[in-house]
Amino acid sequence: MNHATPPDDDDDALPDWARQRDALRQLHREVLDEPVPLALLAAAERAEGRRADQTRWMRWGGMAAGLLMAFAAGWLASGQWSPGAHGRAMARGPLGPEFVHAAAVAHAVYAPEKRHPVEVAAAEQQHLVQWLSRRLDRPLKVPDLSAEGYTLVGGRLLPGDQGARAQFMFEDGAGQRITLYLGALNGGAAVVQSGGSAFSFSAEGPVPSFYWVEGGFGYALAGKLPRESLLRLATVVYRQL
Repeated sequence: MNHATPPDDDDDALPDWARQRDALRQLHREVLDEPVPLALLAAAERAEGRRADQTRWMRWGGMAAGLLMAFAAGWLASGQWSPGAHGRAMARGPLGPEFVHAAAVAHAVYAPEKRHPVEVAAAEQQHLVQWLSRRLDRPLKVPDLSAEGYTLVGGRLLPGDQGARAQFMFEDGAGQRITLYLGALNGGAAVVQSGGSAFSFSAEGPVPSFYWVEGGFGYALAGKLPRESLLRLATVVYRQL
């Protein structure tokens, strides 16, 4: 029996393939030696630039998404109250700490006054509302807090960092006073969504306050009251305004 190894056809074909390769190179030698056309180089550069732009935008897009998620998480954790029965929310307006602090200071300055707590007394409520509405360039309304045990003392005009401010003062039977401070913000840049507003609480300054923004106006209800009592009053004020 013949056990000889058959010849390897692939080994015999290698020299033929090498000769064909060399023949093809000789046939197109002038093309291989030519420089790369400028048009082809430009197209390659454009393709590389597009790939770089895509990579850069993907990187920045990821960073922007991360920042947006962090902002949303911080907003949700900021602890806001909604006065609406269905949890209505408001697009937060530009109500800065200056506004809230000014409301607290105005309360601390005028609430203790015995003889001159207001410029215009409640006996002239119609004149008071017309005057302050004209100065703030917006129809104003005085909330009725009589069901909560508070009556209107009167009001006054105050200066603000972005224009005129109004203050309405209320007093209960025990002489406890609360004030509603209001005024336009940034030319009315705040926008309300879903018809509601979100309250925020501030303990900064002389007295605590609940504040909110609606329709380009900032509101702050301030007084030396427990937080729950002040929130209840702020909710009543908001619903009437």
